[in-house]
Amino acid sequence: MKENKQSKHTVHHESNPANIKRPPVTVIGLGMMGSALAQALLKEGYRTTVWNRSADKAAGLAAQGAVVAGTVAEAVAASPLIIICVLDYGAVNEILEQAGDLLDGRAIVNLTNGTPAQARQMAAWAAEQGIEYLDGGIMAVPQMIASPGALLLYSGSSKIIDTYGPALESFGSTKYLGQDPGLASLHDLALLSAMYGMFSGFFHAVAMIRSEQLQAESFTSLVVPWLQAMSASLPLMAQAVDAGDHQTKVSSLHINQTGFGHFIDACRELGISTELMTPIQELINRGVAEGYGTDGLSRLVELLQKPESV
Repeated sequence: MKENKQSKHTVHHESNPANIKRPPVTVIGLGMMGSALAQALLKEGYRTTVWNRSADKAAGLAAQGAVVAGTVAEAVAASPLIIICVLDYGAVNEILEQAGDLLDGRAIVNLTNGTPAQARQMAAWAAEQGIEYLDGGIMAVPQMIASPGALLLYSGSSKIIDTYGPALESFGSTKYLGQDPGLASLHDLALLSAMYGMFSGFFHAVAMIRSEQLQAESFTSLVVPWLQAMSASLPLMAQAVDAGDHQTKVSSLHINQTGFGHFIDACRELGISTELMTPIQELINRGVAEGYGTDGLSRLVELLQKPESV
């Protein structure tokens, strides 16, 4: 299959004019996210067939015009494009096995959260069955689906992107990352890692503020612009990582080592846990111990990529 020249770039398709026939789509899995995906398709005028293990979850969608399938096989037979969003890859396998040969020649877009290895294994299985396979990561909560803020990452079959791009864009902005089916999951989890890191730092900061009976909401007037200002340094850190050049004139690991000592001391004085700060402190301490004390914080990426020295 020829590499899609639009890989690693946001894919934009013109919205379907009213006189263009939209292909039927099946959505399997009607949790909060799956239901939001089906609703987005219905609003765009797609004939949408739905199936869920617990049939009662389909009632609201049926009222909006969805066709409720009685079996997985019936759901698969209804559409050339199958979108599945369930709990895990084990559930994906269990459900799709019920369709048997009906899957041959169809396109599957798997929006179930998992690992890059699971996505690649699923793609290999799909290829053996004659199935076009696209793996996806949803960077949004269900309430954001079909809004400008929703971003969906895809990797795998470029044919699905080319054929069904407008249907996929019913959910939000679409970014195709390339033919490797593991890339969407990799980027999904990496982005979540950055998010949870930000949240954990915020939670620790609020715990410090609240220890003195100060209001957390008032503190956000300071922390939000501070984090926005600090995020401007991320591209420079990324350049340092790509170049393998971690020299800095700003804030070395040695300086940060001293600063983290102050964090720990303050936590103990305030009577709050150090469990969010200690792992970062230990990583910085390892960097200094391995001789990188004059390097910047970008050096921590390389430390994370190798086991601790024995």
